Amino acid sequence: MKLPPYTGLLKATLELAEDGTPVMVMPFHDDVLGRPGFLQGGAISGLLEVAAIAALRHALENEGVGRIKPINVTVDFMRGGRGLETRAAGRITRLGNRVANVDAFAWQDDRSRPIAAARMNYLIERD
Repeated sequence: MKLPPYTGLLKATLELAEDGTPVMVMPFHDDVLGRPGFLQGGAISGLLEVAAIAALRHALENEGVGRIKPINVTVDFMRGGRGLETRAAGRITRLGNRVANVDAFAWQDDRSRPIAAARMNYLIERD
């Protein structure tokens, strides 16, 4: 699955959950450090965006989609991301012919306690 180049800067990798859906995994490292011992908010937001794109690419992998372009993004920070591995997954709430709505969540040690959430809308350019 093709992911944005920003994935490399985050050192994030793609895993598949038990149900086959993509989950992005980002280790804690100096490039994502904000205040001492915590993740920088932009790194969390970037991970959420990559997770949303991975969910869309997974859902559209057999449809010959050209580009996925963000329309708007809203991020809610719920608690500080500590110096731990962080995971994020996207969930498509609506997939139309030209527009998709995706929710994404980031968590660390407990998926039921997210550190951040995002709502994103994407324009889908089909081939």
